[in-house]
Amino acid sequence: MLCGLAGQHDDDPVTFRVEEAARELGMSRAQLYRRIKAGEIATQGEGRSRRISEQAIADFMAGSGGLDGPKRESVPATGAKRSVSATSKAKGRRGTPRRRPEGTRVPNGENSIYFSETDQSWHGWVTVGVLKDGSPDRRHRMSKSEKALRKKVKELTKARDEGAIREAGRRWRAGDWLIHWVENVVPLQVRDSTTEGYRTDVYKHLVPGLSKHWLDAVPPEWFEGLYLTMMQNGAKPATAHHVHRTARTAWGVACARGHTSKNPVALAKPPRIEEEEIEPYSLEEVQLLLGAAMERRNGLRWVLALVFGLRQGEALGLKWEDFDLDIVGEEGFRVRRNRLRPRYAHGCSEPCQRPYAGHCPARISKRPKTGPVKSKAGRRSWALPGPIAVVVRMHRVAQEEERVAAGDRWLDEGWVIATENGDAVNPRNDWAEWKELLRETGLRDGRLHDARHTAATLLLRAGIVERTTQSLMGWGDTRNAQRYQHVTGVIQRDAASRVGTLLWGVGELAPSPSQLAIKPSQTVSGELSATGSATETDQSH
Repeated sequence: MLCGLAGQHDDDPVTFRVEEAARELGMSRAQLYRRIKAGEIATQGEGRSRRISEQAIADFMAGSGGLDGPKRESVPATGAKRSVSATSKAKGRRGTPRRRPEGTRVPNGENSIYFSETDQSWHGWVTVGVLKDGSPDRRHRMSKSEKALRKKVKELTKARDEGAIREAGRRWRAGDWLIHWVENVVPLQVRDSTTEGYRTDVYKHLVPGLSKHWLDAVPPEWFEGLYLTMMQNGAKPATAHHVHRTARTAWGVACARGHTSKNPVALAKPPRIEEEEIEPYSLEEVQLLLGAAMERRNGLRWVLALVFGLRQGEALGLKWEDFDLDIVGEEGFRVRRNRLRPRYAHGCSEPCQRPYAGHCPARISKRPKTGPVKSKAGRRSWALPGPIAVVVRMHRVAQEEERVAAGDRWLDEGWVIATENGDAVNPRNDWAEWKELLRETGLRDGRLHDARHTAATLLLRAGIVERTTQSLMGWGDTRNAQRYQHVTGVIQRDAASRVGTLLWGVGELAPSPSQLAIKPSQTVSGELSATGSATETDQSH
C-alpha cells in the first residue's frame, strides 16, 4: 500500500502531490512531468493543485512493468504526446535533454536548463559573475523551443567569456544617460567652456534622436547617419566631428562603468576634416597693425596678441599685479589666469521680455570672471623688450587718467585691459575690436586666434630655438610647433640664402653666373660626337 497524504480519511481516495508521486515512483519531478505530458499517468487538477491518485500510480506501474521498467526512458519535450515506443525511438536524438544520475545536481556556477510545466516554456540560467553583495549574478533566458533556448544560453555564455556582459543594475536609455553624463559627470572633470560645448552636442544633436534607444543597443550606423544628416542640413564636417568626439567620450564612460559592453561610437566613422592652412600675418602687416593699435584705446591688447601670442582669455585676464616694472631693463610679466566668457541668468521679478539673460537689467552672473589657464604649461613668464616696456608704462598712465575721470564708477579690480569704468572686458566685445582693427588697416579678414599663429611664426623667423618657443607660447608639447609655426616665403628665401652662403660664400668667393652655367651646345655636341664614334665602331665590326 502506497503512503498517502497525511490527514486524509480512509474513505477518501488517496491522492499525491507531484513531488510525492515522483518519490513513490523513484523518478525525478521533471521525469514525472514528461510522463504526464505523454499521457502515461492520469492527473487531477492543474498547476499547483494538480494531484495524482493512488490508482493512477498503480495503473502506470502495472502497465510499465514495475519501477525498473521502461518508465525511466526520457520523453523529448516536443509539445506533442508520444507513446512509450515512440519515446524509445527518440532516445539519443539531438536536442533531447541530457539525463543526470538520480540524486545529483548541476555543479555551482554551471548553466541550468529545464522545462517548466507551469508556463510550458524552457528556461535557462547562466552565471556571469558576482553581484556587489557577493551573491552570484545569474542571467535568465527562456523560450518555447528547447533548441532556441540552448542557442540563447550559448550566446550568453560566449558573451560572458569575452567579457561583454553588462553589469547588473539599471538599464539606461541612451538619452537619459547622456543627460546624466553631461550634467553630473562632465562638470567634475573639465572647464565650463568645455562643458558648454558638450551640452550643445548632447541637447541639440544627440538626445533628440536617442531618447528611446537603449544605451547598450545603439548601432554604429546610427551615428554615421546622424553625421550625414547634419551635413546635409548645412553643418560643417568639423561640427559633426565634434559631436562624434562628444558621443565617443560619453559612451566610453558608460562602458568603463559597466552600463554597456562596448563603445559603438568607436566603431562609427566620423566625417573627414580637411584642415585649411593658416596664413599668418607678415612682418610688414604686423607693423601696420601695431601702428594702428597705438592710436586706439587699449592698444596694448594687440601688442600682447601679435608679439607675445597670448590667447584671448590670457590677455584679458592680466592684472597689474602680474607685471614687474620696477627695474628698468628687467621688466616682465606672468600669465596666471584666464578670462572666462560671462554667463548670466534672469534676475528680474517679472519677465523682462528679453530673450537673452545677458540683456536683462537685473541679470545675475552665474560664472566667475576668471579661471585657471588652459594647462600647466600655460602658466609662464615673458620678459618685456624695451620698446614694449615703454608702451606698458604709457598704457598705465592713460588708465590712471580714466580712473580719475570715472570717479566712484571705477571698479578697482586691477585689470590691465579694462573698460572705461575699470571692469573686465567682455570677450565678445574684444573680438569685435579685433575685426574693427582689421577693417581700419585694410588687411584681410582673419580669426583672432590667427594672431597667436603670427606670433609663433615671428619667433621662428627670429631664429628662437624650439624649446624656448615652447616655453614662451605655453605649449605642453613641442609638436604644437607644427600647427602654429608656418614656413612663409620670407623664411624659405632666408633659408635658401643661408645655404648659398654656406656652399659658395660671399664676395670674391661667390662664383659668377658664367661659372655655374651649363653650356648646352658643348654638352649636346659632345654627346653627339661620342654617339657618332660609337656608331662607326659598331659598323666597322
